[in-house]
Amino acid sequence: MHKPSYKLAFTLFLGVAGSLLAHWAGLPAPALIGSGITVTIGSLLKLTTDIPEPLRNIAFVIIGCSLGAGVTHEALSQSAQWPVSLIILTLAMIAILLACSHVLVQFFNQKMDSALLSTSPGALGYVLALAAGGVGDIRAIAVIQSIRILLITTTLPFILVQFGGAPLIANTGSFPAMGHLEFTILFFVSLGGGWFFNKIHVPAAFFLAGIIFSAIAHFNGLLIGRPSADIIFIGFTITGSLIGARFSTIPLSDLKKLLGASLAVLSLSLLIGACFALLVSRILSLPFGQVFVAFAPGGVEAMAAMALSLGYDPAYVAAHHLFRIILLICVLPLLLKMFKKNSAL
Repeated sequence: MHKPSYKLAFTLFLGVAGSLLAHWAGLPAPALIGSGITVTIGSLLKLTTDIPEPLRNIAFVIIGCSLGAGVTHEALSQSAQWPVSLIILTLAMIAILLACSHVLVQFFNQKMDSALLSTSPGALGYVLALAAGGVGDIRAIAVIQSIRILLITTTLPFILVQFGGAPLIANTGSFPAMGHLEFTILFFVSLGGGWFFNKIHVPAAFFLAGIIFSAIAHFNGLLIGRPSADIIFIGFTITGSLIGARFSTIPLSDLKKLLGASLAVLSLSLLIGACFALLVSRILSLPFGQVFVAFAPGGVEAMAAMALSLGYDPAYVAAHHLFRIILLICVLPLLLKMFKKNSAL
């Protein structure tokens, strides 16, 4: 067996083992947290490898299909509140970008372009594409973003449970398991849709395709229920493993050098997100935990998986994270151009 294949098998083994161990320990969002932690440890020991794109796409389609099952007439009846929430999310996102960038520039000697991309609360693929094109220090951006996503994914459920923002066990009883034939058809239709979306450069293409096709089918009564628990387990475990495996290519020296900056950005962005989430929770009478997961500066697929694990409204959380990706794609080039112009004066 070739070494890359051996490493991939061991990476997935660590992910499954961590998921099962976290489930046995009764942790919140066990498949996501457990796989993320064990694969990160393996990555720091250089025992793992990155998750290949086909496996990522499978996981993202599964999570998208699971989220789409929650898009019902009842769920969408509450969408009239979303514009207020989305406006406040926009303010939160701008506050996070400006405040965290200022901290990196003033206290950690980062240049403004690197600081902006390092503190972007989402749209990681787009951010790394900008960095690969010569904007900012790509190594610093990749390290700070990877630490942000890992720590938010593995700590946020504990924070929510500790402060009463999430149930210890998600209430998923109202969603029966979808039949295997129905899921197989939905999965391959979504996979094809994801391939097409990816070709036309739609952000989070496979995740979005899963949501769209599943939502259409469930909203029109063509399908009932979510994918089975075993299938969702696979999607969550691959997603957690993907987050942890990012550290397999990052030198330990870079992690040590940028750990302080990463923790400062993470702490400040979570504090700002929590303040705005609390405001929305009070104004709209929504559960704080649900709003916080929607506002948290984590990856869209991981936060969507967390919402499912914790029993929150999946349509609300997914809509906010997808909106933030689109907003960041529009806002980041403008901010980079503005700060570059100011520095040239």
